[in-house]
Amino acid sequence: MFIDKAKIHVNAGDGGNGIVSFRREKHVPEGGPNGGDGGNGGDVVFIVDEGLRTLMDFRYRSHFKAERGQHGQGKNKHGKSGDNMLVSVPPGTVVIDGQSSEILADLTSKGERFIAAKGGRGGRGNAKFTSSTNRAPRMAENGEPGEQRWLRLELKVIADAGLIGMPNAGKSTLLASVSKAKPKIADYPFTTTTPQLGMVYLGDGESFVLADIPGLIEGAHQGAGLGHEFLRHVERTKVLIHVLDLAPPDGHDPMSDYEAIEEELELYNPVLKDRKRLAALNKMDLPEAKENALIIEEQLDEMGIESYPISAATQKGVYKLMQRVFALLELSDEEESIKEAEKAKPEKVYKAPERGFTIDRKDGVFIVKGTEIERIAAMTNFENEEALGYFQNVLERWGINEALKNKGIRHGDAVKIRDVEFDYYLPEEESE
Repeated sequence: MFIDKAKIHVNAGDGGNGIVSFRREKHVPEGGPNGGDGGNGGDVVFIVDEGLRTLMDFRYRSHFKAERGQHGQGKNKHGKSGDNMLVSVPPGTVVIDGQSSEILADLTSKGERFIAAKGGRGGRGNAKFTSSTNRAPRMAENGEPGEQRWLRLELKVIADAGLIGMPNAGKSTLLASVSKAKPKIADYPFTTTTPQLGMVYLGDGESFVLADIPGLIEGAHQGAGLGHEFLRHVERTKVLIHVLDLAPPDGHDPMSDYEAIEEELELYNPVLKDRKRLAALNKMDLPEAKENALIIEEQLDEMGIESYPISAATQKGVYKLMQRVFALLELSDEEESIKEAEKAKPEKVYKAPERGFTIDRKDGVFIVKGTEIERIAAMTNFENEEALGYFQNVLERWGINEALKNKGIRHGDAVKIRDVEFDYYLPEEESE
C-alpha cells in the first residue's frame, strides 16, 4: 500500500537531574561539593533510508520517544546521556510542524539527517555552583525537558521525469513499455491511484527514473478528484512529459485536455510553468489519432513545446522520446551544477540564547513566556531554598520583575512560567 502522508508525535529525552553531594572522607569533616551533572537527553533524529518507498511504517506507529539522560552522582560522576531515537524515512519526505505548518526539513539524499526534537540538557550538579561567596552550595538543577511536538510528514516522489495528463491518456501503458514497472492498466479513468516509479534504461549507462503521476482533472489544484493528493509529486521532477490522447472516445479536442492540465499545474505552483516539458502524442496506432496529429503538432509548435508522436501500446516512437528526455535531464543537471557553484556558502554565526520574554494576563494570572526563561524555570527545583533564590535573582537581572510591576502586578498576585505557578511577593516597603 502506498502511504504518502502521516501525522506523528516526537518526544526527545529529558535531561538527567544534577545532584547535591559533598565529599565524605575520613578526617575531612567539611568536604567540598562534588555533585555531578545529569546526562543530556537523546534526540529524535530522522534519517533517509533509500530502501523505503512509502510512509507505511508510520501508519502503525505514531509516537517516538528518545531516552532520557541519567542523573548525576556523587564524586563528580556525570550521568550518561540518553540514546538518540533514529527514525528511518524514505527519500522525498517533507517534515512540517503540526502547529504552525512551517516546513522544517526536506529530506532527499541517502543518509541525510534531521533532528526533529532536541534532547534536554542535563542539570548541573552543586559542584558547578561553587563561587567565592558560596563555597558549599546546596542546590542543583533539574534536567531540561526534551522538545516534543506533533509533525506532519508528506512524501513527494523523487523522479527525474514525470508523466502527466488526463486520466486514461495512456501514461501507465507508456511507463510499462519503457520500464519494468507494472502499473495496473485498464480502459477506464483513474486506473492509477498511486504514483508509480520505473527505471528507464537506454543503454551505455544512460538511465533515469520515470514517474506516472495519477490522472489530474480540472479543479485539481483545489483538491478535486485526486488533485491535492498527487500534485505535489510533480514538484520534484526536472522534466514533465504531457501525455495526450489523440483518439479520445468522445471525439473532443485533445488540446482542451492539454490546456486544462497545464492550467491546473500553474495554479497549484507557478514554478511548474517554467519546468522543461515535452508532449507525447499517444495512440498513433489508431486512425483518428493520425488525423489529429498534424493539427496538434502545429499548435504545440507555436507554443514552443516539442511534440513526439508515439504509440505506447506498440512502442512506436517511444525510444526517440525517451532519448530526448534523457538529453533534457543532462542539460538540467548542468544548469543546477552552475547554480550551486554560484551560491555563496552561508556563514555560520553563533547565536546566543534569546532572553526575550512576553507578559500576558489571563484570569488574573500573569503569564510570562520566553524560550530561555521557560527553560530555566523547568530546570529549577523550587523546593530547594537556594535554587529558589537563584531563580528570583534571574527574574531581577533579566528585568522580569520590573516588567511585571509595569504591567500592574500587586502583592500576592499569581505568576505562571511554563508549568510553574507561584504567588508574587513584593518587599514589605513596596507592598504597603
